[in-house]
Amino acid sequence: MQQLFGKPHMARRVSVLFGSVFMMGVGVAILDQLGFGTDPCSVLNLAMSRKLGWSFGNYQLVFNGLLLALIFCLKEGRRIGLGTLANMVVVGYAADFTTWIINMIHPLYNETMLVKLIVFVPTIIMFMVVAAFYMCVELGVAPYDALPQIISSRVKKPNFTTIRILWDVTAAAIGFLLGGTVGMVTIIMGFFLGPIISAIAKKFRPWFE
Repeated sequence: MQQLFGKPHMARRVSVLFGSVFMMGVGVAILDQLGFGTDPCSVLNLAMSRKLGWSFGNYQLVFNGLLLALIFCLKEGRRIGLGTLANMVVVGYAADFTTWIINMIHPLYNETMLVKLIVFVPTIIMFMVVAAFYMCVELGVAPYDALPQIISSRVKKPNFTTIRILWDVTAAAIGFLLGGTVGMVTIIMGFFLGPIISAIAKKFRPWFE
């Protein structure tokens, strides 16, 4: 497991980490309510949780726990850190909490397309920024994100970008077959989010060095 105290500005890193994963959960909940789709992993997990009648947070925790066990079986525990655990636990339950709040106040899925688009723009920007912060703190990646990295490190071809796209497309396709919503957000996140987040992360990374 990654060293938790071997990086500079740990208090800042940990504070930003938990703020980021919480806001990622908020973003997932809002995007799900808008009906434009979510990131490929959430498409799969939202569909599976609804099929099973579980809360999203509970299913997300179990799903990532199984992936985490696989990572340790592959002897790749060096990729795991506090950020991994925070992602596993906080994102799903933050999404559940946000969904409860939204439904109690005013469900977004009943809104007009204009209102949905107005809400969508700041939400997707927020999601990209907090995801970039999550990368910047470098305290471990989510199990879902670690597995394509592991696959890429063990095969010569295809390259990591291709593996990651195939990984996300497979997750989104399974989620869609299970009744999940695949929309423009899924396409944006599956094909363009990685490079965009990396570019944003370059701007913020000096804050933690």
